[in-house]
Amino acid sequence: MTTYRHNGLVCTDHTLDVPLDHTRPDGPRIDVFAREVVAEGLEGRRDLPRLLWLQGGPGGRAERPNAAGAWLRRALKEYRVVLLDQRGTGRSTPADRTTLAGHPDPAAYLAHFRADSIVRDAELLRRHLQGDRPWTVLGQSFGGFCTLTYLSLAPEGLDRALITGGLPTLTGHADDVYRAAYRRTIDANSRYFARYPRDRELAARVADHLAEHDVRMPSGERLSVRRFQSLGISFGTSAAIDSLHYLLECAFVTGAGGRPALSDPFLRGVDAVVSLAPRPLYGVLHESIYAQGGRATAWSAHRIREEFPEFDAEKGGPLHLTGEMMYPWMFDEDPALVPLKTAADTLAHRTDWPALYDLDRLAANEVPVAAAVYRDDMFVDREQALHTASLVRGLDPWVSDTHLHDGVKADPAVLDRLLGMTA
Repeated sequence: MTTYRHNGLVCTDHTLDVPLDHTRPDGPRIDVFAREVVAEGLEGRRDLPRLLWLQGGPGGRAERPNAAGAWLRRALKEYRVVLLDQRGTGRSTPADRTTLAGHPDPAAYLAHFRADSIVRDAELLRRHLQGDRPWTVLGQSFGGFCTLTYLSLAPEGLDRALITGGLPTLTGHADDVYRAAYRRTIDANSRYFARYPRDRELAARVADHLAEHDVRMPSGERLSVRRFQSLGISFGTSAAIDSLHYLLECAFVTGAGGRPALSDPFLRGVDAVVSLAPRPLYGVLHESIYAQGGRATAWSAHRIREEFPEFDAEKGGPLHLTGEMMYPWMFDEDPALVPLKTAADTLAHRTDWPALYDLDRLAANEVPVAAAVYRDDMFVDREQALHTASLVRGLDPWVSDTHLHDGVKADPAVLDRLLGMTA
């Protein structure tokens, strides 16, 4: 355990040894890391309750205090905040192309990295930090999915549950999720290009250029048209949507012989968005977070895309960028994913996933719970979210017309509202 201070915060690092498979406590072990943060001056308050932050993802490490979203400063007014690096991310035993290179069965290993395992890790951490005393959980995006799993598996560990942009379908298949996601992504394209009309022509020029030339990013990776289209993930957050515009505006320069070329600043900026090197589990596990009920996801986003010709860059219509979808070809084009291709395909065709949610327990829920649902959320379907809210006893959702998916990170009033709803 290490404690240090910076920027008005007191941080304490914790590392916990946990089972890889919680049903086999005597089996292989991994480390789970969490950073506890308290406002300077409050560190001596033994009665200060803890709030666990469950990050979006899957495969995203917890926020670092030096780059904290608006929610953290608000939470620190009345909580000790626990920033958990979910298993496989950050300082928790990493799972990536390097650490899995010599593993005999990466797919079997990674099958233990879903929400149910994350919740059981959190319960061991809670008992380590405060014994039987329950804590508050704030789940953003996939962290909200984990929070519903928490309410299903271990509600006794929760004092209250707060969810932002993270109410998943409890019973729907991945096909239902991605079919709705493509529709929302078409709408997000329309909103973006209405906001920045010139960018439609710029994006089409970039795609045409990539179709005609072998363009390499500064990393040496080829930038294909379909990989360029995945920049549409930027449409979903207030922090990124304008950044995409300012990236596109510097796309072209004049190259050798006066011919147009794509600039290094543009290509480097694209690489920073489309590469999954910092979070490979996002690609490997993304569809499995919806997997249960005896059906394989079977590369759902890839299959369902056939129903939406708008995303076919060769069809001749206006170019559409894609959103939060993982495709099998990404495991050929992204060097961070190439060594994980076989494991990802095995997981995509697995059918014996355990259930993530207990509908009976959620229907009888007694934990105070509140959720922010964003009307124009590109990543989580509003109608599916509201249906889920209706299945959780005591959950009265707040539907916001003014925030995108990252509302809790952009505006402290979001956390204020949820705390007030559960007071």
